[in-house]
Amino acid sequence: MTTYENLLLTLDNGILTITINRAAKLNALSIETVTEIRSAVQQVYDDAAVKGAIITGTGPKAFVAGADISEIAELSEVTARSFAERGQEVFSMIERCNKPIIAAVNGFALGGGCELAMACHIRVASDNARIGLPEVSLGILPGYGGTQRLTQLVGKGKAMELIMTGDMIPAEEAKALGLVNHVVPQEDLMAKCVQIMEKIMIKAPLAVGLVIDCINAALNKDENGYQTEANAFARCCASEDFVEGTNAFLEKRTPNFTGK
Repeated sequence: MTTYENLLLTLDNGILTITINRAAKLNALSIETVTEIRSAVQQVYDDAAVKGAIITGTGPKAFVAGADISEIAELSEVTARSFAERGQEVFSMIERCNKPIIAAVNGFALGGGCELAMACHIRVASDNARIGLPEVSLGILPGYGGTQRLTQLVGKGKAMELIMTGDMIPAEEAKALGLVNHVVPQEDLMAKCVQIMEKIMIKAPLAVGLVIDCINAALNKDENGYQTEANAFARCCASEDFVEGTNAFLEKRTPNFTGK
């Protein structure tokens, strides 16, 4: 497994845990860290032994407390555009991955940390988590997809309020808004993420991946989501997993899916 400067990776029972390991910086996203996240997510795509991934941060204080401000302060208009596009490309990789990726939000998820969590398919937060997009306080705005994904998750009016005020919200409010799926005590956070992942991993992998495609299509104005769904349904019905799943149901046994 690749060794990284800013990440820790562990693979256990098909679950790749990607831990952002910059505790002294509250796991802030430097340019190098974003590049390493891209490499780690590519492993999720490419490694057949990986069935899904959990992204979290080192320590009890922060998932990711934002981008590295010292790097942002050096940006010009030209370099800022490529900076944003690079981050958007990496987070889009997470969103489009055909294997489930869960964010274990352990503490502050601010700015780029909030954007990273929103790119994941499912978000579980510890009860001490604080989530927000405070970029306007620095004279900028979210650049890694935050204006788009927050609007999709909580609606236009609330996204306007949260981004324009830069407010941080507690985990329970984030859950009420639909920004996170579950809130649990911090000591139970990883166990809850593993529990969800294990439920998904016993289902048909091809179908799970196509569910991700279809739900993403629902939010893509350039794509006919209904047609994407119909195509995906047809593809599932041509798979070995479909035969296995239906036979197992009729025979009252547990299916053995292979992802084919």
